[in-house]
Amino acid sequence: MSDRSRALGSVASGVAILLAGCTASPPSDVPAPAGPAEPPSAVTFVPARPSTFAFAGELTQGGWIKGTVPAGTRTLALGGQPIAFAPDGSFFAAFDRDAPATSTLVATLRSGEQVARTLSIAPRAWRIERVNIARRENGPTEAFLALRRPELARIEAARTRVTDAAGWRQDFIFPVKARISGRFGSQRVYRGEPGAYHSGLDLAGGAGTTFVAPADGVVILAAQSPFTLEGNLLMIDHGMGLNSAFLHCSQILVREGEHVRQGQPIGRIGATGRATGPHLHWSMKWNDARIDPILLTGPMQ
Repeated sequence: MSDRSRALGSVASGVAILLAGCTASPPSDVPAPAGPAEPPSAVTFVPARPSTFAFAGELTQGGWIKGTVPAGTRTLALGGQPIAFAPDGSFFAAFDRDAPATSTLVATLRSGEQVARTLSIAPRAWRIERVNIARRENGPTEAFLALRRPELARIEAARTRVTDAAGWRQDFIFPVKARISGRFGSQRVYRGEPGAYHSGLDLAGGAGTTFVAPADGVVILAAQSPFTLEGNLLMIDHGMGLNSAFLHCSQILVREGEHVRQGQPIGRIGATGRATGPHLHWSMKWNDARIDPILLTGPMQ
């Protein structure tokens, strides 16, 4: 059984809610035949878009769903926030690492009627390390912030770009097959005070190892010089608000605005920025939600 098939099993590890609809056209009234009786006309069933949501995916913190909206949908929202859907009714949505236990998916139809579905978001058992040392209180210096503010502005501007990318429709692959040295969502707690959680997946490939695009997309940021924390940063938009960021690159092999295909070489692993050794940090966001890349790829084969 494939990882995608496994993802359609249960609500805790992935759900599949497939709903179909059809309409029936009754036969037209006909006068009684003058001659021998003819067989009655058959009822013709015309397939139609479902009158409710159809979706599948991973309904869990850091997870995602793909599906189609009800027929006649004018607008779509998740948790009260508007989200986009394609002309064919397809959509992608995801759940933050700290998503609440429930969220509501609401389609407003052209008639004004609303179709709502309450989603149960399963909790995750994050890797939490509790240490008996105090968290460092020293904040960033003004000199650091002077460098950091324009970097953050570039990252935010990149994430607001809307492209024609459709990689969100694909089954994602790992950008490189390497030992996983850091898991999404892991966190340290310093004497009861939580630190920042790990926002992506660390892949410990050797320095200079080539990595590829996990899905089709458009390059929305390719750093020409290292950022203070991320080093040589590469960002790719996969469409529908979904994007990937690749940190600490030794080299970036693509340019901003370039369309890339799944499996295409896009960079090389390095240790630029704030890194203790060569590795690829791969993080993903859908709008403002940070999500777990491994829930899109499945386990490494």
